[in-house]
Amino acid sequence: MSGQSPRSAGRPARRPQTALIAAGRPADEPGQPLNVPIVLASNFRAGGQDGTGGREYSRGDGTPGWEALEEVIGELEGGDAVAFGSGMAAIAAVLDPLPAGARVVVPTDCYAGVHALLADGQQQGRWHVDLVDITDTAAAIAAARQADLVWLESPTNPLLDIADLPALCAAARDGGALVAVDNTFATPLLQQPIAFGADFTVHSATKFLGGHSDLLLGVAVAGRPELGERLRRRREVAGAVPGALETFLVMRGLRTLALRLEQGQRSAGELARRLAGHPAVTRVRYPGLADHPGHAQAAAQMTGFGAVLGFEVPTAAAASTVCAAVRVVRSATSLGGVESTIERRARLSGQEHLPPGFLRLSVGCEHIEDLWDDLSGALAQAGA
Repeated sequence: MSGQSPRSAGRPARRPQTALIAAGRPADEPGQPLNVPIVLASNFRAGGQDGTGGREYSRGDGTPGWEALEEVIGELEGGDAVAFGSGMAAIAAVLDPLPAGARVVVPTDCYAGVHALLADGQQQGRWHVDLVDITDTAAAIAAARQADLVWLESPTNPLLDIADLPALCAAARDGGALVAVDNTFATPLLQQPIAFGADFTVHSATKFLGGHSDLLLGVAVAGRPELGERLRRRREVAGAVPGALETFLVMRGLRTLALRLEQGQRSAGELARRLAGHPAVTRVRYPGLADHPGHAQAAAQMTGFGAVLGFEVPTAAAASTVCAAVRVVRSATSLGGVESTIERRARLSGQEHLPPGFLRLSVGCEHIEDLWDDLSGALAQAGA
């Protein structure tokens, strides 16, 4: 199934906020439910005497729930969307088909799960990994021109660096490399990497798309039909399929993504400004701040700066105390839920490059003043 379904073919383009609500619905006929129901089926009645025609087995043929979700994300991203059991399953489906010895360029700062997967593959001799600082555009372009695949994040997780996506996609294309962009932080509402020349975008739908911290699911979107078929093949043979309930929950979460992101982004911008003026905070990382090194680039390629920010306090002990002291904000890993979450990422394996006092804050839908009272109180308890 492509990003543009038969139901949407020939229809005038609609704004993303409308697509979130209108796409992925059942047939517009009397008596039909407004939402695609949960279909708990592994196999379906065969379509013809020879056993062909129609849907038969969900691992290869999909379910109505998967197809509805893929229709929504495909329309938002402008490509062919394929749902997976987790974000890491979607990432692996992009990487697995690379030829033996392929050169993969990846940011020094990116999701720790990507680094772990690439390190495993390099140790097995499957590919060679080049780490680059994507804020050094000239160096990243040089590396991209020698790559087989360029893996990008913008903003990066967790330091919120910004990549020049149009320049890096062009450089990779000049060298014959594929480009994949993890778009989890930005969501399709703030950035569509395929429009800049990326071959794939990837989402952990566990985060903002689902939005309620109650599921695991991933989506990869291909910019060309043949790449979409490659993703489906990997999903089928690896069995990396999403569950029926998880797919339904992501669809329900998607319907309110625009509202949730608007609230979280507005509060994140205000919290970033207040934290930047707090005497206990040594640095704030948020692309919406004018002094962020990537502010101009983010403004050029995004329609908003997102609902995730980072800030630093002087020591790891102070950061840990902040996490323990908050009461409205939740001390938890992951991000993108209706609840605000905070985490000292340097405590985790594979995150040794991070400043010890760095805190990642995912801003949810609570009232801004309650969030600020909570954070400023926690900073006071930390003695910072």
